[in-house]
Amino acid sequence: MVLSNNTNFHPRAFFLLGIPGMETFHIWIAIPFCLVYLCAVVGNLSILFIIRTDSSLHQAMYFFLCMLSLTDLILSTTAMPKILSIFWFHDRKIYFEACLIQVFLIHSSCSMASGFILAMAFDRYVAICNPLRHSTILTHKVIKNLGLVIVIRGASLFSPQPFMLRWFPYCRTNFIPHTYCEFMALIKLACADTRVSRMYSLTAAFLTGGLDFILIICSYIVILYTVFHLPSKVARIKTLGTCGLHVCVILVAYTPAFFSFLTHRFGRHVAPHIHIFVANIYLLVTPMVNPMTYGIRTKRIRDRFLQVLTSHKF
Repeated sequence: MVLSNNTNFHPRAFFLLGIPGMETFHIWIAIPFCLVYLCAVVGNLSILFIIRTDSSLHQAMYFFLCMLSLTDLILSTTAMPKILSIFWFHDRKIYFEACLIQVFLIHSSCSMASGFILAMAFDRYVAICNPLRHSTILTHKVIKNLGLVIVIRGASLFSPQPFMLRWFPYCRTNFIPHTYCEFMALIKLACADTRVSRMYSLTAAFLTGGLDFILIICSYIVILYTVFHLPSKVARIKTLGTCGLHVCVILVAYTPAFFSFLTHRFGRHVAPHIHIFVANIYLLVTPMVNPMTYGIRTKRIRDRFLQVLTSHKF
């Protein structure tokens, strides 16, 4: 239903169109999407269970990993069930209030995930550059307060977005060419001056993902400088391998997020299906890759995971 430009309304529901131009492939795209989502859920739940039940893993790095896993579960579960219902059952309708909740949960969870990755980078920085003071710097109280600050930052910076969207009148259409409700996708449908809201969104994105990314890169530059001055060649290679893997995961996480963010504002010539497909990669791939990289490839978690598996064999 497309409405004339002089008709203002607050829709009871929106209709998510999925990936424009790829409607005939939706049913097939949903299969890898579903498999990746299931891997993400199983992987993150496994991380939470293993760290919760093994007291030897109750350390800063693993506590931050638990926070990241919980955030990834919220992020992917907020969007993926609805995306799969669009692809498989053509269930495109989403109520306005549910759409606003999805906007808040997705954007705030992205901010929190970015913050926890930064916290993990800080933990690696202290562990490598100041190992003797690691336990005194990152105490349980400090870890708890850092986690709380990251959650409050994400919730407070992005809680105004649903209210902004609620206040706007909509006069163009209630069809959203996307797989989930996103702030910029909705604001393009509003028939009011949205400059302040767009500027707020830009500022909030920079204060979270942008600033976090800069600090993460700075921390790994210092880490690499320290690593190259380690006396043991074996220690250098081992630490470089771990840090290199973490940097790759960080790039996988931030590249699609920055691409989607910049495309909304400057990518007028980017095909919509490419933009939306890349946006979905962030919700899909990152929650799956994080437990594999930070968890399964960590020897202590891998050993505990194999121990749990073998102990349940019949």
